[in-house]
Amino acid sequence: MSDSEIILCLLPSIVALFLFLILLRRKQNQKTRLNLPPGNMGWPFLGETIGYLKPYSAITIGKFMEEHISRYGKIYKSNLFGEPTIVSADAGLNRFILQNEGRLFECSYPRSIGGILGKWSMLVLVGDMHRDMRMISLNFLSHARLRTHLMREVEKHTLLVLGSWKENSVFSAQDEAKKFTFNLMAKHIMSLDPGKPETEQLKKLYVTFMKGVVSPPLNLPGTAYRRALQSRSTILKFIECKMKERLMEGTENIGEDDLLGWVLKNSNLSKEQILDLILSLLFAGHETSSVSIALAIYFLPSCPNAILQLREEHSEIAKAKKLAGETELNWEDYKKMEFTQCVICETLRLGNVVRFLHRKALKDVRYKGYDIPSGWKVLPVIAAVHLDPLLFDHPQHFNPWRWQQNNNHHHRGSSSSSSCYTSMTSHNFMPFGGGPRLCAGSELAKLEMAVFIHHLVLNFHWELADPFDKPFAFPFVDFQNGLPITAHRYVPN
Repeated sequence: MSDSEIILCLLPSIVALFLFLILLRRKQNQKTRLNLPPGNMGWPFLGETIGYLKPYSAITIGKFMEEHISRYGKIYKSNLFGEPTIVSADAGLNRFILQNEGRLFECSYPRSIGGILGKWSMLVLVGDMHRDMRMISLNFLSHARLRTHLMREVEKHTLLVLGSWKENSVFSAQDEAKKFTFNLMAKHIMSLDPGKPETEQLKKLYVTFMKGVVSPPLNLPGTAYRRALQSRSTILKFIECKMKERLMEGTENIGEDDLLGWVLKNSNLSKEQILDLILSLLFAGHETSSVSIALAIYFLPSCPNAILQLREEHSEIAKAKKLAGETELNWEDYKKMEFTQCVICETLRLGNVVRFLHRKALKDVRYKGYDIPSGWKVLPVIAAVHLDPLLFDHPQHFNPWRWQQNNNHHHRGSSSSSSCYTSMTSHNFMPFGGGPRLCAGSELAKLEMAVFIHHLVLNFHWELADPFDKPFAFPFVDFQNGLPITAHRYVPN
């Protein structure tokens, strides 16, 4: 073969190599032209994950974030959960991320979360499938259903838990709140009655499951994650048995009182999808609401004026009910709980049950002069906005009056419901997330807190039995000693 023939044969390869080098150079130039936020990528693979997840007081953003914000500003780069990440403590960017869900960003939880909650869990689903699952939840949690069926159930389960409180004894308020929300969700989702052996068995399995959701994802014998995976499969078998029992009765005989019956009758989901939906709603509806109630029980004793104003508001409602000869709370009573809504807002703002969200950039995004490259993880930190002194006056101070229009701390008159709700939808307050993934159970969660507070302040006064037990972020919020309290019957003068 002559030299010219060899050159002709090699020519396509030489051209391809030449083009590849041009593309590589262009890509490198593009990378150098990217204006990434400042920050530190930390160790290879691990990055800064260990520092980011170190426990800290829940009413702060923690030392790690404080140092990073003071060094780099409210938008910085890092390497977290094994991926290059943009962390945002900026209210505007957080809103921008949540409102551009599915267009510029999408939900992107670590694979371990999907492994334990299931691939059909609403938390990890994206796109049309997430929208469909969310619609099912919203239909089931409709306003009409909240006003009637759920209102009654919430009150019944509240009274069941508070009725078991013994005078002057010390007990875990966190366990009591968990008992209340678990029993409510078990009834609401699968018509399981509180105290029954199968409900108690499911609760035990569920506690093990929960510990694994928030533990390091090590699938090794003896680890919390492995035990949680085992609990998950037992819980799914339990739900499947309940499904089979319903289906044997025939579709036309399936009741729609609980979520399982409603889904079997009104959706065309597969068995696997129904199982994951039920499991993830049991998780979502139980965990966050119970922590929020425990936080209210923790914050209120430090603010006696708030308890006083709550008692006035709820005594008025109770007196009106007595005069009307009614015993059960109704939706009109709930709408009168105006100052209670301010207490709920403040508990959610200061306690930050959901501290940050996991998102991923779907394309290159430019924001405030910074570039967020496609494929990078993005963490909108909601807690950092709620605790920002530029947005909330004295952010570490529990002050429910900040949600009233007149904003007078010592004012103890009635509040305007509309002003409280305006604040609740304010740009900087996002305890339930935002955009198309706004929490489907947000209205139920507020109803649970309001009804629980109603019966709590009318029947008890309480003090914290362990002054050192504070809410900690692990990054999930928890009381290490279970928030022990001593409760006494409240007798009005």
